[in-house]
Amino acid sequence: MADSPRVTLSGFADEVADDLETQLDTFQDLGIDHVDLRSAWGTNVLDFTDEQVERVKRGLDERDMGVACIGSPVGKVDIDADFDAHRERVATALDRAEQFDADYVRVFSYWMPEDEDPADYREEVLRRMQEKTEMAAERDVVLVHENEKDIYGDTPARCRDLLTAVDSPHLRAAFDPANFLEVGVEPYPDALLDLVEYIAYLHVKDARFGERGAIEPAGEGDGEIPAVLAALRRRGYDGFAALEPHLAEATATGGYSGPEAFAVATEALRDCLEEAGYEER
Repeated sequence: MADSPRVTLSGFADEVADDLETQLDTFQDLGIDHVDLRSAWGTNVLDFTDEQVERVKRGLDERDMGVACIGSPVGKVDIDADFDAHRERVATALDRAEQFDADYVRVFSYWMPEDEDPADYREEVLRRMQEKTEMAAERDVVLVHENEKDIYGDTPARCRDLLTAVDSPHLRAAFDPANFLEVGVEPYPDALLDLVEYIAYLHVKDARFGERGAIEPAGEGDGEIPAVLAALRRRGYDGFAALEPHLAEATATGGYSGPEAFAVATEALRDCLEEAGYEER
C-alpha cells in the first residue's frame, strides 16, 4: 500500500526577524527544517551578494535545514514595467534556486492598473508568464504562482486561465487562502475546486472574508483551513505547507510576525493538520 500523503512545514523566515541567525534558530526551535527564502538582513534574496549567499548556505547546513522555495518578488511589478530588466530578475531567481537546491520559485502575475479591466492585459500577462516558464523549464525549476490581491491572477478564474493557457508542468499554483478571502472569494470550496489539480504549493495564513489586512492564525479566520487541508489530503497532496502569517504587519513586499506570533501561527497550523488527519514529514 502506498504511503499516506504528508506535508512538510516551511515558512517565510523573514517574518521572524531580519537577522538570519534569529530566523533559523527560531525555526529550529519550532521543529521546522525548511524555509521559504525571501530576505535576510533587510535584503531581498535576489539582491544577496555572493558572500551573503554563502552565509545563508552555511547557516542552513549547520542546522541541517533546506530551502523549500525561493520567495522571489518576480512579477510583482506593474504590467507595463520594462520586461528586459525584469527578465534579469527571473534569471537571478532561477540562479538562487540552483544555489540553494530549491525546486520552486514563487512568482506573481503583475499589478493591474487601478480601475481598469484586467482582461485588457491578458495577452501581455500570458506572453510574459510563458517566457518566464520557458526559462524555468530550461533550469528544471517549477514556478509557483501566488494569487496575490490586485495582480492579474487574484481570482480563481484568472489563475486558472494563466495555468491552462501556459500549460506547462513548470508553472503551477501556490494556493493562498487568505489572499482569496481579501478579494472576496471563498477559498473552500470555490477557489480550491477551480485550481486543485494545479496546486503544487500551499501558503498558510487565514483572514476575514472581504476584509483587507484582517489576517488571523490558521483556523481562526474564514478560510476553512482544516477543510482545505483535508481536501488536499484526499487528492494526495504531498508537499510543502509554508507559513506566511503576517500577524503583525502585511505590506506589498512581505509581512512580519515576530518570533512569538510565528510560534502561535505554527501551533495553529499543526492543530489544523491534526484536524484534517494530515501528518508532518
